Amino acid sequence: MREYLKFYIDGRWVDPVEPKTADVINPATEEAAGRISLGSVADVDKAVAAARKAFASWSQTTREQRLDLLGAIQAEYAKRQTEIGDAIMEEMGAPSSLAHGFHVGLGAGHLQTAIEVLKDFRFDEQHGATVIAKEPIGVCALITPWNWPMNQTCVKIFPALATGNTMILKPPQLAPFSAQILAEILHAAGVPAGVFNMIQGSGSVIGAALSTHEDVDMVSFTGSEPVGVQIQKDAATTVKRVGLELGGKSPFIVLDDDQLATNVAGATAGMMGNSGQTCSAGSRLLVPASRMDEAIAAARAAAEGVTVGDPKGNVAMGPVVSKSQFNIIQDYIRKGLEEGATVVAGGPGRPEGLDKGWFVKPTVFVGTNDMVIAREEIFGPVLVIIGYDDVDHAVEIANDTEFGLAGYVNGSDLEKCRAVARRMRTGWISINGGFDFHAPFGGYKRSGNGREWGEHGFLEYLETKSLLGYAPAQAAE
Repeated sequence: MREYLKFYIDGRWVDPVEPKTADVINPATEEAAGRISLGSVADVDKAVAAARKAFASWSQTTREQRLDLLGAIQAEYAKRQTEIGDAIMEEMGAPSSLAHGFHVGLGAGHLQTAIEVLKDFRFDEQHGATVIAKEPIGVCALITPWNWPMNQTCVKIFPALATGNTMILKPPQLAPFSAQILAEILHAAGVPAGVFNMIQGSGSVIGAALSTHEDVDMVSFTGSEPVGVQIQKDAATTVKRVGLELGGKSPFIVLDDDQLATNVAGATAGMMGNSGQTCSAGSRLLVPASRMDEAIAAARAAAEGVTVGDPKGNVAMGPVVSKSQFNIIQDYIRKGLEEGATVVAGGPGRPEGLDKGWFVKPTVFVGTNDMVIAREEIFGPVLVIIGYDDVDHAVEIANDTEFGLAGYVNGSDLEKCRAVARRMRTGWISINGGFDFHAPFGGYKRSGNGREWGEHGFLEYLETKSLLGYAPAQAAE
């Protein structure tokens, strides 16, 4: 059983000001896997003071110094990838192949991307006699979710470090183990005291204290829309910058061609990955109404082919993260049935043979876009198939949502895919499985504001300063 009872503040592991602990539950066993300390406002004050003090020197470091540090972190991260994967498997139930594969790989990918971007990033640009300088914003509060622990944590920490900021990380209370290992990695790599700090605890206490703190210059939050709205309200009192990556109800448009069955099967299996606990998941599958029977057959076969069970085994899907999340998903499945949606695969309850652990059946409905299961983010392995009449109708359905985080278009005619993607009102669109660590990620509408990943992720942590008359001699030449 893991015990992580200290916080990382000012380069040291320290006891909390007010001792208080909580168990971390393994969702596959429903048993305690470890204990963490829960921080207080006093811990936040200590961490913010350390970050503020360190900012004076860290903000003045050179590109080369920051690259050297990121390289040292990369070397330490490589040593501990197996431990990180084990922690993710235990804390949030990701299957071993996924935890040790894509989960760990996303963290490594964001670190490598930060190194690549930093090498050539233009912090100064000259326009005539004026120099426009991009400078670190200051002390950043990074508040991360439990569903992709390394992805969401690393996509914030490494751009913030690379651009000269200091920070306080508040990891998710439900999945805190991997963040603890990451903090150990940063310490071993030689991150200067106060540049990176970490406090475990509840969002209502630590998140609120960071959001309202007068010495925090920016809050970057990934999570649910209601919490994001509250953070924005809390931060308004000190007029700090807020970056939000919130929920989604992303459309997956499958075009009418000879690849339809293959694309439907791929979209269905993809939706079930990470137990459907992905903000960008293609949870609304849009298919030609004239070929609905074919689409249903492909989706049913794909869903029924998803193996569910102990994350330590050779399975495609583990449990959802908690009892609360399990109950929410079950409520949505029941709501779908009440609304008259047709069950294609799965349904209420646990999969057969799994009587313990928060396991959900990979579930596929056929419904309409006005149903609750097509309007609200379920955050579980629940897919809704919706028929469309033609491409214009598909785009109309895709855009008929309060969210706009991600979208997907699959089809054999690339030009048609491109045309459809251009018309979708969403921030990140994958065409035929496209993926790029340098592509900005973020949402339209209620899916948030700002962008992460790549160069655009750097810009989130920078202020812009205009220096007029800085270079008159060059302007005159």
